[in-house]
Amino acid sequence: MNATMERISPSAGRIARWAREFESESVDRILEWAVAEFAPRLVMTSNFGVEGVVVLDHLRRIAPATPVLYVETGYQFAETDRLKEEVRARLGVNIIEVRAELSVEEQDRIYGERLHSRDSDLCCRLRKVEPLASALAPYDAWIAALRRDASPTREGIGVVEWNERRRMVKINPIAGWTRERVWDYIFSNRLPYNSLYDDGFTSIGCAPCTRRTSAGEHERSGRWDGEKKLECGIHL
Repeated sequence: MNATMERISPSAGRIARWAREFESESVDRILEWAVAEFAPRLVMTSNFGVEGVVVLDHLRRIAPATPVLYVETGYQFAETDRLKEEVRARLGVNIIEVRAELSVEEQDRIYGERLHSRDSDLCCRLRKVEPLASALAPYDAWIAALRRDASPTREGIGVVEWNERRRMVKINPIAGWTRERVWDYIFSNRLPYNSLYDDGFTSIGCAPCTRRTSAGEHERSGRWDGEKKLECGIHL
């Protein structure tokens, strides 16, 4: 990819038109358009939650060479890393691992141990937000597997939208899907998924900051337990 190419910055009107046009389109149709419009400056991010696996299953049939950025924070569950390798082998997608500038050990020396328990925002910035920002920089459009009903912070997302912070187009092909529809797709297509879902987890991030949820709790309530926080900052 030629990183010196002029970046695409569509007008607000064009973004709005795309959002209306693709609101009710299939995942395949949305991805076919995204590839035609933005490749090779098109990228996907995934932590291999069930939503991400659904989108990857579609993407592998349409444009398997599309880069898929995976932020390896150093705090990932072993189950997540195992799933990453299973997805790589079974779906044949182009996974690129992204890491923070500091190792966990270096971060501990500079900021003290267990920064995530003292200042989770700073830890997320160092281990997720800043590394991903650098990795996204060469691209014009970003595919994410966000759902509107997953969180109050996501309920207003468009199928196509402008991410002002990153200065790039963001594409959410399953924005309108429900959790039930995602799981129906996973089971119907016999796709791999993180075994932690079978152990009471409903949203999976870094191991120190993720807990099991109880019946009646919101699916992201197990993230950053005890904090008024639903996002790490990547999707803001």
